[in-house]
Amino acid sequence: MTADLDLSEQPLSPDAPAAERWPEIVRRLRERHPDVHVALDHQNPFELLIATILSAQTTDVRVNEVTPALFAAYPDAAALAAAEREDVEAIIRPTGFFRQKARFIQETAQRLVDAYGGEVPGEMEQLLTLTGVARKTANVVLGEIFGVAEGVVVDTHVKRLAKRLGFTEETNAGKVERDLMELLPQEVWIEISSLLIFHGRRICSARNPDCAACPLVDVCPSAVT
Repeated sequence: MTADLDLSEQPLSPDAPAAERWPEIVRRLRERHPDVHVALDHQNPFELLIATILSAQTTDVRVNEVTPALFAAYPDAAALAAAEREDVEAIIRPTGFFRQKARFIQETAQRLVDAYGGEVPGEMEQLLTLTGVARKTANVVLGEIFGVAEGVVVDTHVKRLAKRLGFTEETNAGKVERDLMELLPQEVWIEISSLLIFHGRRICSARNPDCAACPLVDVCPSAVT
């Protein structure tokens, strides 16, 4: 469900308060990126949870390259928890930090077995008890699987774009999330993350943002024209 946007008839200035600009920004991002989705391939909550843990410090593309073999070998929490650590490390090595990540996902799998009957829980507090799971991962799972907006997923793209758009002055992920939650209505918390992530990947890159092709150029305080 998306929020109804009350758009002004007056042209917006990039210097206008974020509270006035965000509805038009969301509207334009929806038009430019109608195909937004979670880019991590998954078939069920367990796969999304594990893939999201593996996505730290690497790309979704790289994670998607290793998870087919991982989930073919270990299709559920019980199987992953019982796996030989070296075998898990060998599969996920391309994602980087593979020893730490192997420990994280196996400890998480064991916790799922011990505390939740092998199922992924649907509450923030429960998800945060899992090894390697912080608010970003928990928000991904809650939003994509359960449709629950407990917060805003803040990755490197969301941090960068939120600052460029004048939605926050913070660089810490937790503080950026707080500012976005204060600025935006809860109905768009899930959607805004995907919109900003896709826009960051396609247009508003870190080093060379393509402002000439950006549909937000006239409402973005950081635009280069």
